[in-house]
Amino acid sequence: MKVVILAGGYGTRISEESMVKPKPMIEINGQPILWHIMKEYSYYGFNDFIICAGYKQHVIKEYFADYYLYKSDVTFEFSNENKMTVHNNASEPWTVTIVDTGLNTMTGGRVKRVKNYIGNEPFLLTYGDGVCDVDIQKLVEFHKSHGKLATLTAVMPGGRFGTLEISKENNCIQKFAEKKKEDGGWINGGYMVLQPEVIDYIEGDNTTFEKEPLENLSKDNQLVAYKHYGYWQCMDTMKEKMNLESLLREGKAPWKVWED
Repeated sequence: MKVVILAGGYGTRISEESMVKPKPMIEINGQPILWHIMKEYSYYGFNDFIICAGYKQHVIKEYFADYYLYKSDVTFEFSNENKMTVHNNASEPWTVTIVDTGLNTMTGGRVKRVKNYIGNEPFLLTYGDGVCDVDIQKLVEFHKSHGKLATLTAVMPGGRFGTLEISKENNCIQKFAEKKKEDGGWINGGYMVLQPEVIDYIEGDNTTFEKEPLENLSKDNQLVAYKHYGYWQCMDTMKEKMNLESLLREGKAPWKVWED
């Protein structure tokens, strides 16, 4: 099952760093948040990634092109025809496809643009700027159990975001509501599992995945919430970045399920 990661936006709310790199490449404790997300998926056995790039997409491509240099000890012998020796190569079991999905393409349009790379099989989809300690294997098993087209991980972070109304009987999402300062409620935390038919709900580049596609899936009774009561955090501000770094330094990062 392939993992599609949305990594093409501008990241204007954390412009202190996104001026020079795409938001998913902003580092927390020396590694891009994109890397942290991929390491979590890899821990659960998902190693085939499709990265929907856009803004400053060359930064993502250059990072993976030189990944072994970042993760290994290297000797350069300039007197010997510029010979390079890689020591203790720390490779990953990953296949990484980076697709330039356009500079101004909306989230739905980015997914539609990678349709040929996904193929006719279920796939995982998440955002390149948030981490979570959801058990992805259990998430996939839950998706398979209900037989609907789409599952999204619902989380409760507080009152910043628009909320979801979820049926108590079958966990189907019934309505999208405006955010209220006084009431957090459930929100879309990403970490989705989707059938390939979901792409047919996307019209084109100007389609925001969180609007018409998800709303129409909800109307068709094809969108189910996987309620996650554990940790979830997006990285929209420098304060949130620093909080994530603090958790890593203290050895208390809930999303870090892999061994160093």
